[in-house]
Amino acid sequence: MASNQRFRDLQCVLRAFETESLSLHSISFYLSQPVSGCYQETENSMNINISTDDLEYFSLILIMLGPAKSTLLSLRNLEFHCVEWELQQVQNLGELLDSNLNIKQLVFRRNRFGEDCLSEFSDVLKRNGAIKEVMFSESHIGTVGATLLAFALMVNDSLEELQIWEDSIGSKGAEELSKMIEANSMLKLLTIFDSSSITATPLISAVLARNRAMEVHVWSGASDKSSKVVEFVPQNSTLRIYKIDVSGACRVACALGMNSTVTSFDMTGVHLKSRWAKEFRWVLEQNQTLKEVTLSKTCLKNKGIVYIAAGLFKNRHLERLHLDGNWFSGVGVEHLLCPLSRFSALQCQANITLRSVTFGGSRTKMGKSGFAAILQMLTTNETLTRLAIVDDQSMRPDDFFRIFKSLEKNASLRCLSLQGCKGVRGERVLQAIMETLQINPWIEDIDLARTPLHNTGKADAIYQRLGQNGKTETEPENDLLQDMPLTEPKSCRVFFCGQEYAGKATLCSSISQNFSSSKLPYIEQVKTLVNPVEQAVRTVGMKIKTFKDEDTKISIWNLAGQHEFYSLHDLMFPGHGSASFFLIISSLFRKPSNREPKTPMEIEEDLQYWLRFIVSNSKRAVQQCMLPNVAVVLTHYDKVDQTSQNLQATVHSIQKLRDKFNGYVDFYPTVFTVDARSSPSVSKLTHHIRKTSKTILQRVPRVYQLCNDLIQILSDWRSENYNKPAMKWKEFAELCQVKVPPLRIRSRHDNKEKIEMRRRAVATCLHHIGEVIYFDELGFLILDCEWFCGEVLSQLIKLEVRRQSSAENGFISRKDLEKILRGSLHSQIPGMGSKVFENLEANDLIKMMMKLELCYEQDPSDPNSLLLIPSILEEGRGRPQKWQLGGVDCLYAGRHLQCDDSSHMFLTPGFFPRLQARTFLPFLKLLHHENILARRVFRMIMSYS
Repeated sequence: MASNQRFRDLQCVLRAFETESLSLHSISFYLSQPVSGCYQETENSMNINISTDDLEYFSLILIMLGPAKSTLLSLRNLEFHCVEWELQQVQNLGELLDSNLNIKQLVFRRNRFGEDCLSEFSDVLKRNGAIKEVMFSESHIGTVGATLLAFALMVNDSLEELQIWEDSIGSKGAEELSKMIEANSMLKLLTIFDSSSITATPLISAVLARNRAMEVHVWSGASDKSSKVVEFVPQNSTLRIYKIDVSGACRVACALGMNSTVTSFDMTGVHLKSRWAKEFRWVLEQNQTLKEVTLSKTCLKNKGIVYIAAGLFKNRHLERLHLDGNWFSGVGVEHLLCPLSRFSALQCQANITLRSVTFGGSRTKMGKSGFAAILQMLTTNETLTRLAIVDDQSMRPDDFFRIFKSLEKNASLRCLSLQGCKGVRGERVLQAIMETLQINPWIEDIDLARTPLHNTGKADAIYQRLGQNGKTETEPENDLLQDMPLTEPKSCRVFFCGQEYAGKATLCSSISQNFSSSKLPYIEQVKTLVNPVEQAVRTVGMKIKTFKDEDTKISIWNLAGQHEFYSLHDLMFPGHGSASFFLIISSLFRKPSNREPKTPMEIEEDLQYWLRFIVSNSKRAVQQCMLPNVAVVLTHYDKVDQTSQNLQATVHSIQKLRDKFNGYVDFYPTVFTVDARSSPSVSKLTHHIRKTSKTILQRVPRVYQLCNDLIQILSDWRSENYNKPAMKWKEFAELCQVKVPPLRIRSRHDNKEKIEMRRRAVATCLHHIGEVIYFDELGFLILDCEWFCGEVLSQLIKLEVRRQSSAENGFISRKDLEKILRGSLHSQIPGMGSKVFENLEANDLIKMMMKLELCYEQDPSDPNSLLLIPSILEEGRGRPQKWQLGGVDCLYAGRHLQCDDSSHMFLTPGFFPRLQARTFLPFLKLLHHENILARRVFRMIMSYS
């Protein structure tokens, strides 16, 4: 009676299928059950239990499901548990799948297939174009089943997921599946849980070699003790290998060579040997998509690291490399960092794409060679942004002290990690870190976790300092060129500061004779002959003379000593970390034509003025990476009695100044006493200039390599264009397009605005290092700074505007100013020098004057607005301003201004004309409407001093 009840239950299922009274999405079959029956788990899913005595119902149900009934069109999933398949049953399943193309998933759990059944199922898959997922779990399909599935999937182009759990397909089955992967491009997910990890190698190798976007997961071991072998997730392009033998690793490496789907490769914890590293060298040389490689704790020794380093020489794409926890020594470190270092000024860095390197560990012994390689890399590398040396036990505190000192000259590194390094301890290391952060503002993060310095709480000051550096605003132009290599600058400026009659020009001529004439370009030799003639007729002003010392360009900027030029000195002051230093030159006599010596007090006043000027402008500079370097030169020493008390008192006063300005300038200890007319007398000073120039170039921030290249390109352009001292922006853009590939627009679809911004960023960098004069708003570049300072600026400041126009209270019309400029700025001897207006328009000069704040527009919105020129005020022409008493309708008021640290700084002469103009701007509208009160206020403002 019980048996009849079971039959009725299964018969009810058959009738329900026949009458189309069910709407199911999923059906699960459980065979070899104690009792037959069925029940619905949900409205859309049904479990059918079939006992051993009722096996014939299994075939009947498959047959009944076969015809395409409307109620069964919703069926999506079929699961089979504990089924021992017969050929007829597989055929019935095939007919069901052929007739119902809505079935997408087949799951076989603990099934048993004969070879004929697997062959029949293979034929079903070959002709079926609807199934998306097939899973075999503990079904013992073995090598034969894997082979037959592989044959089927070479034809099938619809299946997207194949999973084989807790089986043993063997190496042959894995090889056959790998062949299938080479032919099948539709499979999206392959999961294998095999008893042996050997199956992973051919599968993942095929996926990599054929660049399949297929997610792969391979597990090995028993169900109670399993581990993952391989994981590849194409969504994030990450390949992670957990367990593999050396030969398998070599095969994977071969497949990676030309792969384009993997960007992150991780083999942490896999035991590797040099044989694998030899194959991986080829990967580094050939692969063009790999961005990150992690080989932590892989037991690599020196030989393996040598192979990897060799690959880095040709690699142009890898950005992050992790090698911590390996077993190499200083020899390995030396080879690893070699492609990231330079060993001479003429050598180019081999690898310029790697941005992050991690190494170290308790079994990594740096040694002397490894430590030296680290210092060399930090000193010369131009591209690395992150360096991590972790868990080091071999380096001492002195070594880390030197590492941080070497970072003072590194402008590319942003993050430094020293996690777990035992040598990071002591006050000396802490002081070195703080000093480095004071000098190098580009370091954004220093990770000292698990170091003695961190454990004792002393790292808090470092983190605080890093936070302060993070608040410093950076120029947006730098971000535009972050992918360009950096190098040491090749040019250094020497500023000659001193009062009138100090002998600066004579000293410069004598120094030029100490530079070998054979090293001077031909044009410079011609200038040396011409300059004496020009000096006799030109207006005295700022002069620039350039020398070549091997591959270093040294330019001497002779700041004019006349008072009318003092307001221009601020404009000449170097900023943005450019390579420069100062010589303060003072004569021991009041005038060279007589023998009346200066008193020690007078000399001290001369020197103190220029020291305060240098300190004041150094504080104003946007980026001051080191203290200004200053040396003192006393001229006319040949006329002085060397035993006189006056000379001894002078030496004593200079020593007091050195003590007073300690910490504000880098004061050279030697005071040079010279006869400026004698080349032998200035030989030691010349040597000082050469030596200091090279030292400064090593200490200042690096510049873009492209800038050094452009200096020569611009020089060649001038030679080809009749030595033109200026060029239009359009000419510069054309030059970049032809001669400079990184600044070239390659197609009409390129981002032209971005290329234009990069060009402007390069021009700005050249401006900062003193090679050109350039501002964004102007449509030209000044290529000859000496010409501009000597023939343009020095004459602009001496314009006699009042005599040539009706200028009132510093105001002049634009047309009048253009007329004055055209009449005043020309070469005084025909054929001598470059005529200004052959290279610049009068309107260009006015724009430059406004940018340099030599003049201001009364109303910027009015193209015909009057121009305010503070420097032409009668009160300030070469002498101190004073109150003009008198006048019935005038009321005078004033305020005394001074710096907080007035003993070391002052408000420079260039400050007051700008203050006058800027303070007056709010009253422009009132003045425009002829307001009498505004005129009174205006007169008050123009009398500031």
